[in-house]
Amino acid sequence: MKRPALLLAAVPVVATAVYMLVPSEPDGPAAGGGPAVTASPEPGGRAGERAGPGSAGDDALVASRPPGLADPAKKELAQQILASAEYATLRWRETYGAIEDAGDGDGYTAGIVGFTTGTHDLLALVERYTREHPDNGLAAYLPALRAVDGTDSHEGLDPGFTDAWRAEARTPAFRAAQEAERDRVYFDPAVRMAKLDGLGTLGQFVYYDAMVRRGPDTGPDGFYGLREQAVREARTPGRGGDEKEFLEAFLDVRRAAVLAKDPQADTSRIDTVQRRFLREGNLELATPLTWQVHGETFRVP
Repeated sequence: MKRPALLLAAVPVVATAVYMLVPSEPDGPAAGGGPAVTASPEPGGRAGERAGPGSAGDDALVASRPPGLADPAKKELAQQILASAEYATLRWRETYGAIEDAGDGDGYTAGIVGFTTGTHDLLALVERYTREHPDNGLAAYLPALRAVDGTDSHEGLDPGFTDAWRAEARTPAFRAAQEAERDRVYFDPAVRMAKLDGLGTLGQFVYYDAMVRRGPDTGPDGFYGLREQAVREARTPGRGGDEKEFLEAFLDVRRAAVLAKDPQADTSRIDTVQRRFLREGNLELATPLTWQVHGETFRVP
């Protein structure tokens, strides 16, 4: 959706470094409720139209699928892989307080999935959090966040917003709010759509990563727009297609969209992470895993 990878100040960056981490304690139950987006698995459908929780038939189909990426251990793994690309670390719980302007036109990027001040999701997070916790340290910045939404401006945010974000990120309530918003906007809709398309755990992660990066949008560069392009190239498994062929097509479409915007863009999170797992035949995202992203190697045993 948004930005190049950021690097945590506490994590030294060495091109040949190898990171290994035994998965830490999985997330608790999601606090964000059900998915906010429903989409048709049919090619050419209105995929991404905001129309409530979906049909009873869709709900039954999703419920009938194995947990996949929603299994707590797999969800933990998904967040580790995402953090390796977003922040050059597997220790994603150290990124609640991360905040930086990456110079990509989206203003400040912050938190566990890289919420940004320029693409509305950071504003939505703070608004939702403030409804539950009106005295939080970020509430005073809501007028400024609304004013800069859709821009890269820092007007009204500097100099105090970054310190306020880091301070609030030390509170359990704001950490829980970040996880809930991640699930509501990105994780739950991505996993739901992937299950409707008949995709296994790897395919669900492919959708989740694309949802985070491209946003839950129906335009040609948004997640649902990319999916519609992919289903014109290959059938989903849910429509009788081959899972590997469909995922190759989806990754091709996503890579092309990235390079169309910036021919020099780093596409390693597609090429040497997701496509690597796909070509290894690891459709269930089974560990151990080794991958490279942005010139670094990561391993989960």
